[in-house]
Amino acid sequence: PEDPSKQNLAQVTGSIQKTLGLLHQLNLNVSSFSSASQLPLLQRLNALVAELDTMQKLADGCNIQVPMEVVNLIDDGKNPDEFTRDVLNSCIAKNQITKGKTDAFKSLRKHLLEELEEAFPDDAEAYRQIRATSAAVSGNAPAFLGLAVPSHVYLY
Repeated sequence: PEDPSKQNLAQVTGSIQKTLGLLHQLNLNVSSFSSASQLPLLQRLNALVAELDTMQKLADGCNIQVPMEVVNLIDDGKNPDEFTRDVLNSCIAKNQITKGKTDAFKSLRKHLLEELEEAFPDDAEAYRQIRATSAAVSGNAPAFLGLAVPSHVYLY
């Protein structure tokens, strides 16, 4: 069983293809118009109107949101793939910045633990035991000296 939204999208796509074919036929009729071709021209115009109505009804069942930037690119005659590429490049850049910050915090944590072990070896060992016990029992957020640490803070 095919997904109804995909089936509906396929119907809209088919209607768009049919409309493009009708527009091409209309173009041919208009470019070589004569009084004898008036009836076929009117029939094709009626077929186009009917197909546009069908397309509108089918499109109402589709819930596709297109970013305004993509519509503007198309209006400007540009390829909408540029928008996708720019968004992906922006995500990659932000991801690299975030990774750099994460690595810096990991390095800081490691340095602080080393300093803690030198200054307070017993407390550092107690911390490691509490950390291991807390992680094993809850499988969740680490705890330090009985204080809950938010799950987004990693202390390993």
